[in-house]
Amino acid sequence: MSFGLAVRAYRDERQLTQEQLADFCDMHVTYISQIERGLKNVSLFNIHRLAYALGVAPSELLVTSHEQAPGARHE
Repeated sequence: MSFGLAVRAYRDERQLTQEQLADFCDMHVTYISQIERGLKNVSLFNIHRLAYALGVAPSELLVTSHEQAPGARHE
């Protein structure tokens, strides 16, 4: 599972839109969309910003991206 899917799963779990998450992170909504679609590599600084906005430890985003994200669809 990719990092972007983990971000999306946590965002969905918290019922946040991409726009709301972008505002909380002080990032552009297009950047959030690109992260979730796996089009952008995310810096450590931005991983921390995303984790803080989602209320999880940065390690949770990274671990979840290699395991199963909460609320992720099984296909």
